[in-house]
Amino acid sequence: MLRHSSTSPLLSFPGAVAAEGRDEGVAAHYGDLFREQRALAGGAGLVDLSHRGVVTVSGADRLGWLHLLLTQHVSELPAGQATEALILSAHGHIEHALYLVDDGETVWAHVEPGTREALIAYLESMKFFYRVEVADRTDEFAVVHLPAGSIAGVPEGVAVRETPYGRDLFLPRADLEAYAGANGPLAGIWAYEALRVEAHRPRLGFETDHRTIPHELGWIGTAVHLQKGCYRGQETVARVHNLGKPPRRLVFLHLDGSEVHLPGHGTPIRLKADGDEGRQLGFITTSARHHELGPIALALVKRNVPVDAELLAGDTAAAQETVVEP
Repeated sequence: MLRHSSTSPLLSFPGAVAAEGRDEGVAAHYGDLFREQRALAGGAGLVDLSHRGVVTVSGADRLGWLHLLLTQHVSELPAGQATEALILSAHGHIEHALYLVDDGETVWAHVEPGTREALIAYLESMKFFYRVEVADRTDEFAVVHLPAGSIAGVPEGVAVRETPYGRDLFLPRADLEAYAGANGPLAGIWAYEALRVEAHRPRLGFETDHRTIPHELGWIGTAVHLQKGCYRGQETVARVHNLGKPPRRLVFLHLDGSEVHLPGHGTPIRLKADGDEGRQLGFITTSARHHELGPIALALVKRNVPVDAELLAGDTAAAQETVVEP
């Protein structure tokens, strides 16, 4: 089998500007960031997520087996119902995030770029006697996102994750260019990310670091089911939920719009009253320019930072909104 190029063919479409960093391989934008955001918010357009990994699990035991490994309750997952789940370390730290749907025969998942090899290695190590087959399908299938309200058609036989934010299609990679050409306008990953930040939705590798636990990001309930056990890291999840509070919390920030540059991932967060010499209380996880809200960001801060405190992201003033309660 020919391996797919790490560069999406949609980068050859008019106006495409390539993304960098973790989203390398797809378009950051197609020439007009705000127009692309407005289209997505209005239910039009298509986002190329073909740089994401695609992993499938098939076999008679697939749901029961995944139920033992994931933070989500999937043992009776109905066909066609989308869900998301995490894999944690023994200490409860987030290692993988999977965006799942079962088509009745196979569980389809898309995962962050660069994570599928480690995920597959872990899944393979846990197969034991279960009747399951794990496969890397990234060479064959590309993830495409249609926003909520889109009237674009879905080709017959294509696995689809339908969520409140839109539909993720596992499209045959050979059909990507033709489908995008027929179902535009195209929107880049910057537009998609701006709407993700607005919706306070965490992303592995952006809102997480090596010690992040699900409670800090609001992933309890959406990706972590509290009424199940039997997965690695479950003891930490239960203990923090029942007996304590997470050490950090996710916040949404309105950034000073007079600044030319957005504070990047990792930019220190301090109290505005303490200035740039103050003690670091957290860091920017994702920043974006929103078509209505202006410059915005998600950040991870210490739990005891007052919810009404004015903050500094680097040298940029920031007003916070609570995402995870202290």
